[in-house]
Amino acid sequence: MIRIAVANQKGGVGKTTTAINLATALAATGWKVLLIDLDPQGNASTGLGIGQALRDLSSYDLLTGGCTVEEAVVATRVPRLDLLPATVDLSGAEIELVELEQRTHRLDKALDAAPTGRWDVCLIDCPPSLGLLTINALVAAQSILVPLQAEFFALEGLSQLLQTIERIRARFNPELSILGVALTMFDRRNNLSNQVSDDVRACLGKVVFDTVIPRNVRLSEAPSHGIPALIYDHRCPGSEAYIALARELIGRLPKAAVAA
Repeated sequence: MIRIAVANQKGGVGKTTTAINLATALAATGWKVLLIDLDPQGNASTGLGIGQALRDLSSYDLLTGGCTVEEAVVATRVPRLDLLPATVDLSGAEIELVELEQRTHRLDKALDAAPTGRWDVCLIDCPPSLGLLTINALVAAQSILVPLQAEFFALEGLSQLLQTIERIRARFNPELSILGVALTMFDRRNNLSNQVSDDVRACLGKVVFDTVIPRNVRLSEAPSHGIPALIYDHRCPGSEAYIALARELIGRLPKAAVAA
Protein backbone atom coordinates (compact mmCIF):
# COMPACT_ATOMS: atom_id res chain seq x y z
CA MET A 1 0.00 0.00 0.00
CA ILE A 2 1.33 3.40 -0.99
CA ARG A 3 1.27 5.81 1.97
CA ILE A 4 1.21 9.56 1.42
CA ALA A 5 1.07 12.16 4.20
CA VAL A 6 -0.68 15.41 3.29
CA ALA A 7 1.02 17.85 5.62
CA ASN A 8 1.74 21.50 6.32
CA GLN A 9 2.08 22.91 9.83
CA LYS A 10 0.34 26.08 8.69
CA GLY A 11 -3.45 26.03 8.92
CA GLY A 12 -5.87 27.22 6.25
CA VAL A 13 -3.78 26.15 3.27
CA GLY A 14 -6.32 23.76 1.74
CA LYS A 15 -4.75 20.63 3.21
CA THR A 16 -7.97 18.79 4.03
CA THR A 17 -9.63 19.91 0.79
CA THR A 18 -6.63 18.52 -1.07
CA ALA A 19 -6.72 15.22 0.84
CA ILE A 20 -10.45 14.71 0.26
CA ASN A 21 -10.48 15.54 -3.43
CA LEU A 22 -7.28 13.70 -4.30
CA ALA A 23 -8.64 10.63 -2.51
CA THR A 24 -11.87 10.95 -4.49
CA ALA A 25 -10.03 11.40 -7.79
CA LEU A 26 -7.83 8.35 -7.13
CA ALA A 27 -10.88 6.28 -6.21
CA ALA A 28 -12.57 7.41 -9.43
CA THR A 29 -9.66 6.01 -11.43
CA GLY A 30 -10.22 2.58 -9.87
CA TRP A 31 -7.83 2.70 -6.93
CA LYS A 32 -8.91 1.38 -3.54
CA VAL A 33 -8.23 4.33 -1.26
CA LEU A 34 -7.95 4.74 2.50
CA LEU A 35 -8.09 8.30 3.87
CA ILE A 36 -6.93 8.67 7.48
CA ASP A 37 -8.21 11.74 9.32
CA LEU A 38 -5.45 12.57 11.82
CA ASP A 39 -6.68 16.09 12.62
CA PRO A 40 -8.61 16.55 15.90
CA GLN A 41 -10.93 18.97 14.09
CA GLY A 42 -12.17 16.03 12.03
CA ASN A 43 -12.77 18.14 8.93
CA ALA A 44 -11.95 15.35 6.50
CA SER A 45 -14.55 13.17 8.21
CA THR A 46 -17.19 15.91 8.07
CA GLY A 47 -16.29 16.76 4.49
CA LEU A 48 -17.03 13.18 3.47
CA GLY A 49 -20.37 13.13 5.25
CA ILE A 50 -19.29 10.98 8.20
CA GLY A 51 -21.04 12.53 11.20
CA GLN A 52 -20.18 12.03 14.86
CA ALA A 53 -22.74 9.24 15.20
CA LEU A 54 -20.83 7.16 12.65
CA ARG A 55 -17.46 7.58 14.37
CA ASP A 56 -17.69 4.73 16.89
CA LEU A 57 -13.98 4.13 16.55
CA SER A 58 -11.47 6.68 15.35
CA SER A 59 -7.82 7.42 14.66
CA TYR A 60 -7.51 8.15 18.38
CA ASP A 61 -8.49 4.58 19.23
CA LEU A 62 -6.07 3.32 16.60
CA LEU A 63 -3.10 5.28 17.94
CA THR A 64 -3.78 4.33 21.56
CA GLY A 65 -4.15 0.63 20.72
CA GLY A 66 -7.90 0.40 21.15
CA CYS A 67 -8.64 -1.02 17.70
CA THR A 68 -7.20 -2.07 14.36
CA VAL A 69 -7.42 -0.20 11.07
CA GLU A 70 -10.04 -2.64 9.79
CA GLU A 71 -12.22 -2.13 12.86
CA ALA A 72 -12.15 1.67 12.66
CA VAL A 73 -12.68 2.33 8.94
CA VAL A 74 -16.06 3.35 7.58
CA ALA A 75 -17.20 3.30 3.96
CA THR A 76 -17.98 6.66 2.38
CA ARG A 77 -20.53 7.42 -0.31
CA VAL A 78 -17.62 7.53 -2.78
CA PRO A 79 -17.08 4.06 -4.25
CA ARG A 80 -13.69 2.52 -3.32
CA LEU A 81 -12.96 5.26 -0.75
CA ASP A 82 -12.82 4.29 2.93
CA LEU A 83 -12.26 6.69 5.81
CA LEU A 84 -10.64 6.27 9.19
CA PRO A 85 -12.42 9.12 10.98
CA ALA A 86 -11.22 11.50 13.70
CA THR A 87 -12.92 12.72 16.85
CA VAL A 88 -12.12 15.48 19.32
CA ASP A 89 -10.52 12.80 21.54
CA LEU A 90 -7.54 13.06 19.22
CA SER A 91 -6.70 16.45 20.73
CA GLY A 92 -5.54 14.67 23.89
CA ALA A 93 -3.54 12.04 22.04
CA GLU A 94 -0.41 14.21 21.91
CA ILE A 95 -0.16 14.00 25.72
CA GLU A 96 -1.17 10.34 25.99
CA LEU A 97 1.25 9.18 23.30
CA VAL A 98 4.21 10.54 25.26
CA GLU A 99 3.83 7.71 27.79
CA LEU A 100 3.30 4.91 25.26
CA GLU A 101 5.97 2.64 23.82
CA GLN A 102 7.15 3.49 20.29
CA ARG A 103 5.09 6.66 20.43
CA THR A 104 6.36 7.85 17.03
CA HIS A 105 5.61 4.53 15.29
CA ARG A 106 2.04 3.84 16.43
CA LEU A 107 0.44 4.60 13.06
CA ASP A 108 3.18 2.82 11.15
CA LYS A 109 2.71 -0.38 13.14
CA ALA A 110 -1.08 -0.21 12.77
CA LEU A 111 -0.84 0.17 8.97
CA ASP A 112 1.69 -2.67 8.78
CA ALA A 113 -0.92 -4.88 10.43
CA ALA A 114 -3.64 -3.93 7.91
CA PRO A 115 -4.65 -6.70 5.49
CA THR A 116 -2.56 -6.82 2.32
CA GLY A 117 -4.48 -5.82 -0.79
CA ARG A 118 -7.38 -4.14 1.01
CA TRP A 119 -6.25 -0.70 -0.17
CA ASP A 120 -3.90 0.46 -2.92
CA VAL A 121 -3.10 3.86 -1.47
CA CYS A 122 -3.43 5.59 1.90
CA LEU A 123 -3.65 9.37 2.27
CA ILE A 124 -3.06 10.78 5.75
CA ASP A 125 -4.60 14.19 6.50
CA CYS A 126 -2.32 15.70 9.14
CA PRO A 127 -3.14 18.40 11.71
CA PRO A 128 -1.73 21.92 11.22
CA SER A 129 1.19 21.36 13.59
CA LEU A 130 4.46 19.45 13.82
CA GLY A 131 3.58 17.50 16.97
CA LEU A 132 3.40 13.76 17.62
CA LEU A 133 0.39 13.23 15.38
CA THR A 134 2.17 14.64 12.34
CA ILE A 135 5.38 12.83 13.29
CA ASN A 136 3.41 9.55 13.38
CA ALA A 137 2.14 10.30 9.89
CA LEU A 138 5.61 11.13 8.54
CA VAL A 139 7.10 7.98 10.09
CA ALA A 140 4.32 5.85 8.57
CA ALA A 141 4.41 7.48 5.13
CA GLN A 142 6.68 6.78 2.19
CA SER A 143 6.22 10.27 0.81
CA ILE A 144 4.75 13.64 1.68
CA LEU A 145 2.54 15.97 -0.34
CA VAL A 146 2.66 19.61 0.78
CA PRO A 147 -0.27 21.92 -0.03
CA LEU A 148 1.15 25.44 -0.09
CA GLN A 149 -1.02 28.54 -0.13
CA ALA A 150 0.09 31.12 -2.69
CA GLU A 151 0.72 33.87 -0.14
CA PHE A 152 3.58 35.94 1.26
CA PHE A 153 4.52 33.73 4.23
CA ALA A 154 4.40 30.47 2.27
CA LEU A 155 8.12 29.91 1.89
CA GLU A 156 8.81 30.80 5.52
CA GLY A 157 6.51 28.07 6.78
CA LEU A 158 7.77 25.62 4.17
CA SER A 159 11.37 25.90 5.37
CA GLN A 160 10.31 24.82 8.87
CA LEU A 161 8.46 21.80 7.45
CA LEU A 162 11.46 20.80 5.33
CA GLN A 163 13.68 20.89 8.42
CA THR A 164 11.24 18.59 10.21
CA ILE A 165 11.26 16.19 7.26
CA GLU A 166 15.06 16.05 7.39
CA ARG A 167 14.94 15.24 11.11
CA ILE A 168 12.39 12.47 10.50
CA ARG A 169 14.64 11.04 7.78
CA ALA A 170 17.69 11.12 10.03
CA ARG A 171 16.03 9.54 13.08
CA PHE A 172 13.06 7.41 12.01
CA ASN A 173 12.29 7.11 8.30
CA PRO A 174 15.24 7.44 5.90
CA GLU A 175 12.99 6.48 2.95
CA LEU A 176 10.65 9.47 3.37
CA SER A 177 10.59 11.59 0.22
CA ILE A 178 8.75 14.70 -0.93
CA LEU A 179 6.25 13.65 -3.56
CA GLY A 180 5.48 17.24 -4.43
CA VAL A 181 4.36 20.71 -3.41
CA ALA A 182 0.91 21.78 -4.62
CA LEU A 183 0.12 25.48 -4.83
CA THR A 184 -3.39 26.12 -3.50
CA MET A 185 -5.82 29.07 -3.31
CA PHE A 186 -4.18 30.48 -6.41
CA ASP A 187 -5.62 33.69 -7.85
CA ARG A 188 -4.30 34.39 -11.35
CA ARG A 189 -5.60 37.96 -11.16
CA ASN A 190 -3.38 38.61 -8.17
CA ASN A 191 0.24 39.54 -8.85
CA LEU A 192 1.21 38.19 -5.42
CA SER A 193 0.05 34.67 -6.32
CA ASN A 194 2.16 34.72 -9.46
CA GLN A 195 5.15 36.08 -7.54
CA VAL A 196 4.88 33.40 -4.84
CA SER A 197 4.58 30.74 -7.55
CA ASP A 198 7.72 32.02 -9.25
CA ASP A 199 9.61 32.13 -5.94
CA VAL A 200 8.55 28.61 -4.91
CA ARG A 201 9.43 27.16 -8.32
CA ALA A 202 12.78 28.96 -8.33
CA CYS A 203 13.51 27.53 -4.87
CA LEU A 204 12.22 23.97 -5.28
CA GLY A 205 12.20 23.40 -9.04
CA LYS A 206 10.46 20.26 -10.28
CA VAL A 207 9.27 19.33 -6.79
CA VAL A 208 6.40 21.79 -7.36
CA PHE A 209 3.46 20.33 -9.26
CA ASP A 210 2.59 22.01 -12.57
CA THR A 211 -1.07 22.00 -11.57
CA VAL A 212 -2.22 24.85 -9.31
CA ILE A 213 -5.45 24.79 -7.33
CA PRO A 214 -7.42 28.02 -7.85
CA ARG A 215 -9.53 29.89 -5.35
CA ASN A 216 -12.97 28.50 -6.03
CA VAL A 217 -16.31 28.96 -4.28
CA ARG A 218 -17.41 25.39 -5.06
CA LEU A 219 -14.41 23.98 -3.18
CA SER A 220 -15.53 25.95 -0.12
CA GLU A 221 -19.19 24.99 -0.45
CA ALA A 222 -18.77 21.23 -0.89
CA PRO A 223 -17.82 20.33 2.74
CA SER A 224 -21.06 21.82 4.06
CA HIS A 225 -22.89 19.24 1.94
CA GLY A 226 -20.71 16.38 3.19
CA ILE A 227 -19.41 15.50 -0.26
CA PRO A 228 -16.15 16.13 -2.14
CA ALA A 229 -16.10 19.00 -4.63
CA LEU A 230 -15.50 16.44 -7.39
CA ILE A 231 -19.00 15.11 -6.75
CA TYR A 232 -20.62 18.41 -5.75
CA ASP A 233 -19.58 20.04 -9.03
CA HIS A 234 -17.12 18.04 -11.11
CA ARG A 235 -16.96 20.73 -13.79
CA CYS A 236 -15.92 23.63 -11.58
CA PRO A 237 -12.33 24.90 -11.95
CA GLY A 238 -11.37 23.54 -8.53
CA SER A 239 -12.53 20.01 -9.33
CA GLU A 240 -10.84 20.04 -12.72
CA ALA A 241 -7.62 21.17 -11.05
CA TYR A 242 -7.73 18.31 -8.53
CA ILE A 243 -8.33 15.79 -11.30
CA ALA A 244 -5.25 17.16 -13.10
CA LEU A 245 -3.27 17.07 -9.84
CA ALA A 246 -4.24 13.42 -9.30
CA ARG A 247 -2.90 12.58 -12.77
CA GLU A 248 0.37 14.31 -11.93
CA LEU A 249 0.56 12.54 -8.60
CA ILE A 250 0.09 9.11 -10.19
CA GLY A 251 2.80 9.98 -12.69
CA ARG A 252 5.25 10.61 -9.85
CA LEU A 253 4.60 7.36 -8.02
CA PRO A 254 7.05 4.47 -8.54
CA LYS A 255 6.00 2.51 -11.63
CA ALA A 256 6.13 -0.77 -9.70
CA ALA A 257 3.72 0.59 -7.08
CA VAL A 258 1.29 1.83 -9.73
CA ALA A 259 1.40 -1.49 -11.57
CA ALA A 260 0.73 -3.39 -8.36
